[in-house]
Amino acid sequence: MMRLLIVDDEPIEREGMEAILKKAFPDVLIAQAKNGRMAIDLADSFQPHLVLMDIMMPGMTGLETIEKIQENHPKIKFVMVTAFDMFDYARQAIKLGVKDYVLKPSKASEIALTVGKVLEECQKEQKVESTSRMQSEKLEQALSLVETDIVTQLLFDHVHEVHIDMLVEMLNIRSTLEKFVMVLVLPEGAQNYYLPIKERVRASGDAWVGALNGRQLPLIIFRDSKKSFRSQAIALATAILSLNKERQETEWFVGIGQVCQTLDDIRQSYQEALIATMDTSLAVKYRFYMDVPALTLETDNLIVKQQQKDFFEHIRLGEWVAIRTRLLDIIQQYENVGNSLIYTQQRILELLWVANRVMDEMGMEVGSLFFSFQANDYRQLRTETLLLLEQMNSVYNAHYDQIEADKIHQVQQYIREHSHEDISLDTLAQRVSLSPIYISKMFKEKLGVNYIDYLTECRIDKAKKLLNDPEKSLKEITFEIGYHEPNYFSKVFKKMCGVSPKDYRKTLWSKQAKV
Repeated sequence: MMRLLIVDDEPIEREGMEAILKKAFPDVLIAQAKNGRMAIDLADSFQPHLVLMDIMMPGMTGLETIEKIQENHPKIKFVMVTAFDMFDYARQAIKLGVKDYVLKPSKASEIALTVGKVLEECQKEQKVESTSRMQSEKLEQALSLVETDIVTQLLFDHVHEVHIDMLVEMLNIRSTLEKFVMVLVLPEGAQNYYLPIKERVRASGDAWVGALNGRQLPLIIFRDSKKSFRSQAIALATAILSLNKERQETEWFVGIGQVCQTLDDIRQSYQEALIATMDTSLAVKYRFYMDVPALTLETDNLIVKQQQKDFFEHIRLGEWVAIRTRLLDIIQQYENVGNSLIYTQQRILELLWVANRVMDEMGMEVGSLFFSFQANDYRQLRTETLLLLEQMNSVYNAHYDQIEADKIHQVQQYIREHSHEDISLDTLAQRVSLSPIYISKMFKEKLGVNYIDYLTECRIDKAKKLLNDPEKSLKEITFEIGYHEPNYFSKVFKKMCGVSPKDYRKTLWSKQAKV
């Protein structure tokens, strides 16, 4: 509803003007002010779209009042009401952006015509602002999905390089920045905390927030060059954990991985963050990977990191024979070089904790993993390790035995039917009651492609059909197939088809012309 403010020191003038305008514009909400000071106050509370301002008023003049109002409300429009058709007043009013003027006295039709023009202009601007706001909100929603999606892909899935680069470009954060991963462990049923946590992370600086997988929420944090790594991480962990103070739950815990230079290395930081959450009973509810007790030489760190990375991939893909072989090989290696039994047991437990966290993300509750006793020799350590591994394997097999064979077809059908929408791994997971990681695994094993590649193929196939329609513009096709930016659509199309959408369309039309 349009709001109009009449400012005049003469009550009869205000009442007469309101009567004329109510008759001409019954849907307009009208208020009155008898002086400049009152008009300034009403500009704050009433927030008019248009002000009819008497120029000659005692105390603060109309022009002075306009100037004051514009300081806080630059979008309000003004029409002068004056008995003085003088050049100086008009010149000052133009400088202040006054849209028009009404002489006193004027015919009701002339007043309605002048005010109507300005109200129409206000309404057009409102529509433009509303459209722009809706587009901004849609873009914000799309970018939020992109953010969640890219974290899932980076940490849990191999994605074609082109897609990662494009998604990073959309999020407008330079991938060259140093970064590290934090993993927040939450209590069961913590979905209500997701948005407050996301807002708290946003307020603390540049970061990408992933999807809530089971009880774990992964965060990719970009380094603030003005702070040390440790102070930045502690400040963010403290800010997140402060959300838990009201309920005083003990399950909240933050694991912090080390800084890495590129997105290619981000999984290493993620695995380190997982290991840092091994013991959530600590008094301080966050821990850095570098603070996890380690009984090793610095020269052994690279070997340990590679072991963790390889083990992570085997667990994610369910390669249990390889997992068993890998663990036994590691134990044998440590025994051969003469490492202490305590040190070897700790390293094996770290790897089992990685497996535990990964399986938890995939929707499998393994429970706490601990050796039942301190092994007296390497033979006992092997036996205990294999018992824990067998326990995990049983949980894994039981979980997937319950999954229906046609899940992959459900996912494919959903993507085909909704490829024009903003769908992510998280959306798909909720739709078919599977974990995002398992959906990614299904695509790899059953179809040989990444889910986002399949989604892109569906969109490009649809685009090819639409490009055959001469009535459809590239911009219309962009939105119709599910993209939000024509340039981005063109990049994807060219990567997939080898030619731009325009060139593809020309080829189609030239073939039709020959026929």
